[in-house]
Amino acid sequence: MVMEKVWAYLQLMRMDKPIGTLLLLWPTMWSLIIAAEGMPDYHVLVVFTLGVVFMRAAGCVINDYADRKVDGYVKRTKHRPMPTGRVSPKEAIILFCLLAFASFLLVLSMNTLTIQLSFVGVLLAFIYPFMKRFTHLPQLFLGFAYSWSIPMAWAAQTNELTVMAGYIFLINLLWTIAYDTQYAMVDRDDDLKIGIKSTAILFGRYDKFVIGILQLFTLIMLIVLGKLYSLGLTYYAFLAAALSLFVFQQFIMRNRDRHQCFRAFLNNNYVGMLITLGLLISFQ
Repeated sequence: MVMEKVWAYLQLMRMDKPIGTLLLLWPTMWSLIIAAEGMPDYHVLVVFTLGVVFMRAAGCVINDYADRKVDGYVKRTKHRPMPTGRVSPKEAIILFCLLAFASFLLVLSMNTLTIQLSFVGVLLAFIYPFMKRFTHLPQLFLGFAYSWSIPMAWAAQTNELTVMAGYIFLINLLWTIAYDTQYAMVDRDDDLKIGIKSTAILFGRYDKFVIGILQLFTLIMLIVLGKLYSLGLTYYAFLAAALSLFVFQQFIMRNRDRHQCFRAFLNNNYVGMLITLGLLISFQ
């Protein structure tokens, strides 16, 4: 019985599905690597890696709390811990608070600027799940939440914020909206029935086109970043590989099959990994 409860908590935190953690981790690494122009401070690296794990888990918990009355009607989410009754709403709120507190304890070892920025991060993680009831742009709010680690990491590494931190923030914002729209395409039919809003619904038949435009601008901005830091051909080779993955994603979701859209979404992990490797190698 105890192990069943533990497993329910782990599922609530998506510890069995690390894709979200990785998609949050990669842009955090971009910020740290670029801010340090190479290998970041090890203490900062460890704190932000653990912080990504805790805050992503917290975001999943509060997301399921917000969706507890509708997840049972969605094919992809009907077996989650809350709609099946394995975790209560009260337990979810307590778990969210514990995870947010653990993240805050980590950030207390950083400088004052990073600590101040962390309060905005918690707020964004909390409000995002509720946006899908009020706007067709919840993916934009997820983009803000998933990108906030960028200025935090920059501040932790350099003890200041610069225009470049904002530039990297914008790159990740565009990329996040693109891949989370792919994710929303998986649930579009169910969301339309229960009144949940998303960019997949907003973009309609132009969904793939808009995703393609967002992916294109993501790559263009990454190319400009490489020019600004005079990065070598290795960096651009990794960007070319990322481009090939974007093309692959467009191909497999051409018929908007929900399973292929989910596959395209998952493929973004490799995009983030390639960009991270390109930056790390190029700054050595």
